[in-house]
Amino acid sequence: MTPGPKMTRQQILTLIAMASINFSSMICYSILGPFFPHEAEKKGVSQAVIGLIFGCYAFCTLVGSLILGKYIVQIGAKFMVTAGLFVSGGCTVVFGFLDRAPEGTVFIVLCFVVRSMNAVGFAAAVTSSFAISAKVFPHNIATILGFMEIFTGIGLILGPPLGGWMYQSFGYEIPFIVLGCLLFLTVPLNMWILPNAVASQASFFRLCTRVKIMLVCFVVFTLSSGIGFLDATLSLFAMEKFSMSTGSVGLLMIGVSLPYGAASPVFGIISDKYPFIRRWMMVSGGMASAVSFCLLGPVPVLHIKSQLWLTVVMLVVIGFSLCMTCIPTFAEMLICAHENDFEEGLSTLGLVSGLFSAVWSAGMFFGPTVGGYITQKLNFEWSAGVQGALAFLAVSTNISGITSSQKILHYLRR
Repeated sequence: MTPGPKMTRQQILTLIAMASINFSSMICYSILGPFFPHEAEKKGVSQAVIGLIFGCYAFCTLVGSLILGKYIVQIGAKFMVTAGLFVSGGCTVVFGFLDRAPEGTVFIVLCFVVRSMNAVGFAAAVTSSFAISAKVFPHNIATILGFMEIFTGIGLILGPPLGGWMYQSFGYEIPFIVLGCLLFLTVPLNMWILPNAVASQASFFRLCTRVKIMLVCFVVFTLSSGIGFLDATLSLFAMEKFSMSTGSVGLLMIGVSLPYGAASPVFGIISDKYPFIRRWMMVSGGMASAVSFCLLGPVPVLHIKSQLWLTVVMLVVIGFSLCMTCIPTFAEMLICAHENDFEEGLSTLGLVSGLFSAVWSAGMFFGPTVGGYITQKLNFEWSAGVQGALAFLAVSTNISGITSSQKILHYLRR
């Protein structure tokens, strides 16, 4: 099940390409967390609008993923990757010059425009990379995604502290210029080594009518909502509650990304080796996430005092639990599509990839926007509790789905 010496040259090159996409995209995404909310506040931006700026990225990724996943065959997966990386790199560099914009409405509008364009580029690269990975590694996609998530984790680990350090040392512009150029460097690499692929058409509407896929999509929505919520609100909470510096906040955010990246290959191998436990992995991970978010603040009804050590421990648990929940989801969606007579080709892979990316982005939009609003109106503790409640709801619906499936199978065997 695990990638080994029998991999072909094309598979090895594809792994390198996918790793570069995951790493560069995630490090560029995650650098904002430690310092952008503080920088935006200096420009007269409220917490709710900061949440919307983070959330608009996810919303545009959602729309872009649905459209690009549908037309991946006509556009071409390889072209979609390289064009997406180029657009995303350019927008990252441009975002670095927004500190020169006038404060207030002009700054806010420019943030929305540049982040939205960046999101479309990101959607193109990620949606097509999922499809290419599943095409090149059709029999062990969970293991490969687990391997790729290592580089997602590394990008998320390095982004906050690196961004915080560069911001403190060189100012607002340098982090975005350096990492935007990193994205530009991945363009020729992927043009050279990615394979070309063609396929026939499939129905996106029919895919969305499958109940099992929708249940898995809700799981994906809740876990990405949690990640997006932390990106937009954790830094200000840590600065106010624990009097932490920008650099220290960047290190604090590693509490989620480090265990996520470290556990990804392990959960990927387990998911491929024991596919029958994938749904229970999602349930167990979701339950752990629900409890951890409730204790992150903690929720005021628990009457537990906020302490730095408790916040760090809960972030670590959230990292592990989100990883356990996330890794099996794409494989489960793909299997369900094949069980419902979708052909095993790039068209189906594009549809599933687009749906996965869209639902992920919907959560990344919901988390920062709703979380930012609740944080502004109430506080971080209650907002984190809402994320925990969402995770618990996803667990409940999937347990119901598993139970219903078992009853149907039992009935058919009688």
